Amino acid sequence: MNIIVFGDSILKGVRLEAQGYARDNSWEEKLAAEFSVTIRNRSRFGCTVEKALPAVRRECAVEAPGEMAVVEFGGNDCDYNWKAISEDPDGTYECKTPPALFRKDYREILETVKASGRIPLAITLPPIHSERYLKFICRNGNSRENILRWLGDAEAISRWQAHYSAMVREITAEAGIKLLDLRAAFPKDPDTLRDYLCEDGIHPSLRGQRTIYETLRICMRSGTPIPLTN
Repeated sequence: MNIIVFGDSILKGVRLEAQGYARDNSWEEKLAAEFSVTIRNRSRFGCTVEKALPAVRRECAVEAPGEMAVVEFGGNDCDYNWKAISEDPDGTYECKTPPALFRKDYREILETVKASGRIPLAITLPPIHSERYLKFICRNGNSRENILRWLGDAEAISRWQAHYSAMVREITAEAGIKLLDLRAAFPKDPDTLRDYLCEDGIHPSLRGQRTIYETLRICMRSGTPIPLTN
């Protein structure tokens, strides 16, 4: 079996370390070795559904019946221009990919993948840690007070990101696409979740990367992937 991955830095294996961001592709290597599969990872740091569409179209211009296509987006789509919000908390802002556009582009990605003969497998978003992320986006001078004034409360960050993960669930259900619930494999409790995420509150830590690997491994080992929904 061949696997192609369309996603952002989460499935790219990006981790935040003391010296900056580094890639950890251990989940790919382990799965490829254990299941004798070829994995082509087309994930990109900072990728949104709008940025991904041209690459998906190019890849899927060549048919590949039976190839699995893993799809993971939403984390960058739901993000905001925090510098602008910090400077003017009374302004009106849209995230990088507003919900209606996200739904449209995500559907097109799934349809394009399916039309090429590939088997799409969508993945929900791992949770984020609001306080850690807020601290991270304020590290270079952004005003925590102004950002919180615009947000209302820090947990609004997590709620908004969870909304995009929920949209992935809804879109796949409407399209009849299989969904791997990676989010469910991560702890819900914020204190426990800390161990699964880097200091930026978004990217999975070593423990989080192991969770991604173990979840995909369970999916591939079982005849009927688990945890998986229609």
